[in-house]
Formats: sequence, C-alpha cells, structure tokens
Amino acid sequence: MLVALLRSLRPAQWVKNAFVLAPLVFAHRLEDPRLLAAAALAFFAFCAASSAVYLVNDLADRDEDRLHPVKRLRPIAAGALPVAVAWPAAAALAAAAALAASRLDGRFALYLAAYFALNLLYTFSFKHIVILDVMSISAGFVLRVLAGAAAIGVEVSSWLLLCTTFVALFLAFSKRRHELMLLADSAASQRRVLEQYSPTFLDQMINVTTASTVICYALYAVAPETAAKLGTRHLIATLPLVLYGIFRFLYLLYQRPGRRNPTEAILADVPFLANLALWSVLVVALVYGG
Repeated sequence: MLVALLRSLRPAQWVKNAFVLAPLVFAHRLEDPRLLAAAALAFFAFCAASSAVYLVNDLADRDEDRLHPVKRLRPIAAGALPVAVAWPAAAALAAAAALAASRLDGRFALYLAAYFALNLLYTFSFKHIVILDVMSISAGFVLRVLAGAAAIGVEVSSWLLLCTTFVALFLAFSKRRHELMLLADSAASQRRVLEQYSPTFLDQMINVTTASTVICYALYAVAPETAAKLGTRHLIATLPLVLYGIFRFLYLLYQRPGRRNPTEAILADVPFLANLALWSVLVVALVYGG
C-alpha cells in the first residue's frame, strides 16, 4: 500500500515545480544561502500541494480512469490504494504544504492557496470546458513562478511570465492531442471535453504556442533590460538549445507516439534530458559567470 501511495503522489511530476525556482535563478540570487533555503522550502510546499491535487484528481476520476487504457493502472483506479487511505493522505499533504507556506512570505501563501483553488476548480469543472481546461493548466505554471518570486521577495519579470504561459499552453495542447489520438473513438466517453477538440484544431494551437514560445524567449534573451538585470548579453546563445528541446518534444509527439503522454515521455528521453541539463548549465554559467 505504501508503494501504491508513493506512485499516486507522482514524484516524477515534481519536476514541474522547478518553475518555482526560476525566479531565484533569473533574479541573480542563487548565491544567497537564505534565499536558496526559502526557495527550497517553496519547492517542497508545491511538491506536497501538487501531490495532494493528484490524489484528489484520481479520487474524483477513479471510475472514468478504470476505462482508460493507461490510467486504469493508477493505484486508486486499480484498487491498490483504498479511498479511505487516499483522502487522509491528500489532507496531510495539503496541511504540510500550508505549514511550509506559513514560514514564507504571506504572498506565497496566497499564491499557493490560489493554486489549490484553481486545481479543485479544474478537477470538478474547468477540465470539462474547452480551451478553459488548457488555460487552467497554464495558469498553474504561472502561479508557480509568482509563488517562487514571492518566496524570495523579488519582482518577477514579465518576460518570464510570458515564456511560462506559452510553454505551459504548448505542453497542455500537446497533451490533449495525445489523449485524443490514443483514445480515438472512445475519447469523448473518457474525457468529455475531447469531444470539442479535433487533431486539426489542436495542431493549429500547437503551432501558435510553439511560435509564441520561441519568439518570446528570443525577445527576452536580447532585451536590454535582461542584459542589465542578469549582467550578460549572451543569453541568446541558449536559443539553439531551446529550439532543440521544442523540436525533440514535437518529434516524440508526432513521430514516436506511445501510450504515455509526451510530458511524461520526455522524462525518460535521454536526448531531451541531456539538452535540458546543458541548457541549465549554460544559463547558470552565463548569468553567474558574466
């Protein structure tokens, strides 16, 4: 049962909470031990919060998940994790997140509460409303960035918020396309909102968000205020790595579709992970090495 509980927490998805750490890196504060500790606590809070949200989502969707070719293997849907255990676990995780938030700036607690509220609305309402479902997912990433900035007491860059928004929309539309293609004729019965989507429409949305992400990141990299704030004019050198990451993601989505959605597939894709690691190292080297 403990193994089933751990699987339900989806620790592999905690990597999404790295967005909480972005303001620390791009505010040029990575060398401050006090702020580093605050950012780490904020990251922990969002890991606990997101796992609580996953449990609530799996509890709410357990009947539908049992009909899904992949989600039926989730512990709650499969019966490996009893409902009587999952609910208290979700409450305990939410309490742990709240306790961590109480040790940080008050604005962080507000953003964390907004994250909880947004995800509850998504679970019980928004995920059934076309386009709003995807925008809700994107808003969750933006709240992570805002919360990360609040935790260390810095103002978040508008460019960072824009890039986060477009990246999140890109990932969310890609996930919807994967679900639509995987479930085929049974898509609407598995997730009602998929009846409102089509491959053509989703491809158009993916094209729009892909272009928006690249342009936004490129403009951010060459903006004079970015150079003044980060102390380097060479952030544009990371653009080829951003392009490769996006192209690799699209390759997995279109050329190597599998049972797992692309946001999960990239976590096991060595070329993508190597590129991500190289991008991270290069960003830190440019920002902190001049």
